[in-house]
Amino acid sequence: MINLEQVRLLEARVAKAVEYIERLSKENAALRQRETELQAKLETNQIRIDELELLVMDFKVDQGEIEEGILSALDRLSKFEKAMEKSLKEKPAAAKAAVKAPKSAAEIVPEHTVPAESADTSDDDGQTCFEIPEAADDDDIPDPLGDAANDASAADVGELEIF
Repeated sequence: MINLEQVRLLEARVAKAVEYIERLSKENAALRQRETELQAKLETNQIRIDELELLVMDFKVDQGEIEEGILSALDRLSKFEKAMEKSLKEKPAAAKAAVKAPKSAAEIVPEHTVPAESADTSDDDGQTCFEIPEAADDDDIPDPLGDAANDASAADVGELEIF
């Protein structure tokens, strides 16, 4: 037969089991709530990851374009340097033939100079060059002060009259 003490012990165990089940149910609800929060955070993070991956891909494309631009600029600079070197190698020989040491004032101050627009020519590489005008004779130089007598006397004395 079942006595009163066994019924009370059974009642205590049932109360303890109910209490335990309630506590587990609360923990389960809390865990599910936490899982829902984590899922939402995971989805937000995944969206952000996708956005960042697109940005990284855009940066890679931009980096490629930047590298191509830099290489193109370096190539153009190299071509320019080669053209300059070629021009400088050709000009000394031409300059030595065209430019000689001045012998008189006429060669230093020519009577007629060619305007820059008309002297502008281009060489084979399309680079602009300027022609050097030929020097005039001594007789062609006009007296800037208009005093021919002083020029003759100063030349005779070996001095220039300034005042």
